[in-house]
Amino acid sequence: MIKAQVFRQYDIRGIVEEELNEESYFLIGKGFGTYLRNKGLMTIVIGGDARHSTRAFMDAFNKGAIETGCDVIDIGIVATPALYFAIWKLQTDGGAMITASHNPSQYNGCKLNLGLSSVYAEELQKVLQIIQKGEFATGLGEVRRYLTIDSEYKDYIVANIKFQRPVKVIVDGGNGMGGPYLPEILRTLGCEVIEMYCDPDGDFPNHHPDPTVEKNMVDLSRAVIDAGYELGIGLDGDSDRIGVVDEKGKMLFGDQILNILARDYLKANPGQKVIADVKCSMNLYNDIAKQGGIPIMYKTGHANIKMYMKEVGVKFAGEMSGHVFLADRYLGFDDAIYVSCRFIEIVSKTSAPVSTYLADQPKLYNTPELHTACADDKKFEVVSKVCTEFKNEGYDVNDIDGARITFADGWGLIRASNTTPVLVTRYEAINEARMKEIQALVEGKIYKYI
Repeated sequence: MIKAQVFRQYDIRGIVEEELNEESYFLIGKGFGTYLRNKGLMTIVIGGDARHSTRAFMDAFNKGAIETGCDVIDIGIVATPALYFAIWKLQTDGGAMITASHNPSQYNGCKLNLGLSSVYAEELQKVLQIIQKGEFATGLGEVRRYLTIDSEYKDYIVANIKFQRPVKVIVDGGNGMGGPYLPEILRTLGCEVIEMYCDPDGDFPNHHPDPTVEKNMVDLSRAVIDAGYELGIGLDGDSDRIGVVDEKGKMLFGDQILNILARDYLKANPGQKVIADVKCSMNLYNDIAKQGGIPIMYKTGHANIKMYMKEVGVKFAGEMSGHVFLADRYLGFDDAIYVSCRFIEIVSKTSAPVSTYLADQPKLYNTPELHTACADDKKFEVVSKVCTEFKNEGYDVNDIDGARITFADGWGLIRASNTTPVLVTRYEAINEARMKEIQALVEGKIYKYI
């Protein structure tokens, strides 16, 4: 029987052999196949990343899925956005990506899709419940290979991007799945490209494949400075999250990348709504409004945001973690390969250095995302109590995802992590002293209940 804890909020993820093995993926294939068959659906496209266990896990998933009567199209070892593209291109009912994203090499996992929507939260639990009950659909499906999706995906991006001039860019693939895609696409579009760690390697020998953490971008920063290039792009393990460093080697955080993209988007699409998650800087929200857009603050989580985009008909969204979603000139899912091209497209429109793009914004002081240990069975209760206390005291509180308390000169956030036993906090203000005051105020309430 499969271990229930590997079914997390947004995907399935666990340690290979300890928590996930071939038998697990056989059951996941049967569970997801049954989930689809119960909806009158039956086609699945499957892909996987370059982790050592992935191919065997894909084969086990396929075996389980076809026993439910589903037909599987196997596209091989690919980036997650290429899997999403295949769902759209091949018009399948569902998709399965065998990946643990940016997790360390001992992990693997699985992202499930119903069309281009993620199967997450309660819907993902339904797949688990099917497995636990052993109530599987039966039938005789088939697996067929489809191995041209990579070239079709690259061609689609090239056809939908136009650079005004060649840009000098370094790509750090993090030994994840983006390396075989982005440099080739950029060269086809006329860029000068230096590749770093672009060979997929499930051991991630050079650095952890998470481009939103500064220590993972040190080599890229140094390389951009040494080469005198205009920017560096970092990709996470499965290429659905982006990181950027400017020509000075300084890392741009997720909300700054969003801000630069939002300015360009709103120039071409005045008055449109832009969604960003609760962890983003007030500079981003204020700037969206200043550029004539309508900022919408929403829950953290790529699956949450994709769902809400469709619900309210928004074409541009993103979150602090480097997930960016563009339905403007594209297909609406989080694709760091395509978003890198859109960012470089902006760079190609001007000779101004990337470091100057947000120079007109006020200087703000903020913390990174901070974590406080809190048991899974207690963390949501703690957040609720802190939220209620701030509301009762008359503060401006947005409770769409935890509690974001806004002051005239800053804000503080507390939310429960959906994936680990921690409380997530972040603070920002017009100066460091005020930031620390807000932090002390929020933490004072947290420690009353923790």
